[in-house]
Parts: sequence; structure tokens; C-alpha cells
Amino acid sequence: MNERQLVIFGALNLFLAVAAGAFGAHALAPGFTERELEVWKTAVQYHQVHALGLFAIAWLAAQYDARALCRAGTMLSVGIVLFSGSLYLLSLTGIRWLGMITPIGGVAFLAGWLMTAYSVAVARRS
Repeated sequence: MNERQLVIFGALNLFLAVAAGAFGAHALAPGFTERELEVWKTAVQYHQVHALGLFAIAWLAAQYDARALCRAGTMLSVGIVLFSGSLYLLSLTGIRWLGMITPIGGVAFLAGWLMTAYSVAVARRS
């Protein structure tokens, strides 16, 4: 991804995260168990935070080494899909093996943030 794509993907994901939060609170909450709603809320929270992170990384990419930072943004994007996506599906379907995908998304988040820190630490300002 390049900086522009990170901003677009971040904006679309913020839209989706807000929609998912509203959908969970208004449409799903009456039929969900407390645990299912908790899992849904966790998915929304991580979705929102990491979508905002894409904006931060896009801004940093304009200041520092864009290629390395854009790779970090790609890792956050993978994390959103795997972490939040698996939790959304787990809540909706109850298919328990989806929970095994969630930690892979968490590792992608961690890798993306480490890549961000390293990229800024070793880069020169553009």
C-alpha cells in the first residue's frame, strides 16, 4: 500500500467500524448473549483503533521512509481483517474455530506497530 491507499483503507475501515458498532448496539444486542456482545465490542474497538493507526502511519510515511511504513500499514490492515473479522464472524456464527484466527491478527497488529517504531527510528526525515 502507498500513503494514499492507507488513508482510503483507513477511512473505509473507520466507516465500517462505526457501522459495526451501531449494528451491534441496535440490531444485534437484543438477540446476542452477553458474551457474544462482548466479543463484538472487542472487534469494534480494535477495528477503530487500528483504522486510526492507518492514518497515523500514512502521515508518518509522508515524513519518513514511505516504503517501510507502508509495509507496517499493510500489517495493520491484515490485522484488522484477521483479528476483528474473525471476532465479528465468531459472534455472528458461533463457529468456534474462528477464534483460532484471532491471535494471528493480533500478531499482525504487533508486527505492524513494531515495524512502525523501527522504521521511524532508523529513517531520516524526507
